[in-house]
Amino acid sequence: MTFFETLVALLAVAILLLQVTRRTRLPYPGILAAAGVAVAMLPGAPTIPIDPPTALALFIAPVLVDSAYDFPVGAARRMLLPLFFYAVVAVLVTTGVVVSISMLTVGLPIAVAVTLGAIVAPPDAAAATAVLSNLPVARRVDALLKGESLFNDATALLLFGAALTVQAHGGLDAGTALQVGFAAPGGILFGIAFGFFVSRLRPITENTVGGTLLQFVYAFSTWLIAEHLHLSAVLATVASAMTIATLSSVEDSPRMRVHSFAVWTTVVFLLNVVAFLLMGLQARRILETMSAEELQRAMGFAAIVVVGVILARMAMAFLLHAVVAFRHRRGHELAPFTSGETLLVGWAGMRGLVTLATAFALPADFPERDLVVLTAFSVVLATLVIQGATLAPMIHLLKLGRQAEVRDELKAARRSLAEAAFQRLEKEDGTEAEAIRTICKEHWAASSDAIKTSPLDRRRDLTIAAVLAERQRLEELRDTDQIGATQYLELQEDLDWKQLSVGSDEDRRITES
Repeated sequence: MTFFETLVALLAVAILLLQVTRRTRLPYPGILAAAGVAVAMLPGAPTIPIDPPTALALFIAPVLVDSAYDFPVGAARRMLLPLFFYAVVAVLVTTGVVVSISMLTVGLPIAVAVTLGAIVAPPDAAAATAVLSNLPVARRVDALLKGESLFNDATALLLFGAALTVQAHGGLDAGTALQVGFAAPGGILFGIAFGFFVSRLRPITENTVGGTLLQFVYAFSTWLIAEHLHLSAVLATVASAMTIATLSSVEDSPRMRVHSFAVWTTVVFLLNVVAFLLMGLQARRILETMSAEELQRAMGFAAIVVVGVILARMAMAFLLHAVVAFRHRRGHELAPFTSGETLLVGWAGMRGLVTLATAFALPADFPERDLVVLTAFSVVLATLVIQGATLAPMIHLLKLGRQAEVRDELKAARRSLAEAAFQRLEKEDGTEAEAIRTICKEHWAASSDAIKTSPLDRRRDLTIAAVLAERQRLEELRDTDQIGATQYLELQEDLDWKQLSVGSDEDRRITES
């Protein structure tokens, strides 16, 4: 099988398995990991080499931009201590645990052990988010898990780059130390400046396919330029995306926003599929070249590392809980999480795409590369399957779900939006303004009244019925050659927007699983 044939096979399997995740509420990354291994083990699956620097830019940059653009800056300010603790302290401690395990069990050199620690230290919030989207928890827990995954990558990749440099040079000199020290602040400053520059270009490409392509070009360009300048590519990418999001306004094109969201969701999902396939292929090659004794050594070591990173994460979670509780008693505003929320955050430390990509990025001649890559993949697979499959039951058991509260928040928000629209048009004259005010009142009433036979529901049913009649007439016009293909597609899109505008939440939402 060629790489393309293998990728098509995995995508077909992934589509089928995602239908299972929709019903079982399992996080889709765990399912993809298992599918990647299964497809990679098929006879004839190809061995695909990948350029190490390309792996980081290809797999990590779009994911960071996608997450950073939507991350609320206000939440980061309010939760500065927890974010710093998980993004920096927890990563460093977890790396230290892995270094200790590596040196005491298999005797890895210090630079190699630090590299492995940096690879497996940063959790990936993708799996947790997949579950929490169906089982919403407290907003601050959700914000912490998402924000942590943005900033812990920077800490891990700075360690990763420093360890590779030390390994390549045989030691840490003053020049290397200065380069590592300037990488983080320099990356942030460059990202902010580049974000301002890209914001100036965006209006030129608004509502064009080129505008969506520009988003990918700037994501990869930010990463690549920062790499060439020896800055933190992760922090540069996150800073640029947050800068662009901050500079956006309510007058930005909604058409562009909808189109970009659809494209980015698909691309990020595809990158996950390809990453797990490539890691599965690498794991198969490693297993084929290892002797029985080497394989036993690697599996035993990997199992110890898996236990070590899980326990380190749990210990860090409860240590932070104690610190925040102590500070709260001393008068600090930030209140500690409940014990159940702390347990959930600690258990949600699953590894994913970042760990895979950094493992890809190891040079071919890196010492003990096969052992490091196999261990990294074992950590990803074990944490996704074990922790990912038990997140939903844990939320139910600890009664951390807040579906009812989320529904109430949505109703209150919709009522507030309708109120804002009504107030804006309250002094406008004419039948047109009165018609829109009537619709605002209907939305207002529907948000505060649980009765299903509201005027808004009646209007929705009538609108959908009218749109379906228009669709039928449009098909007849095309079949009788009374309208051209281009005009047909334009009118079809108009009807799509009209139907979606009155549809339910389920009708408008596209989910990953």
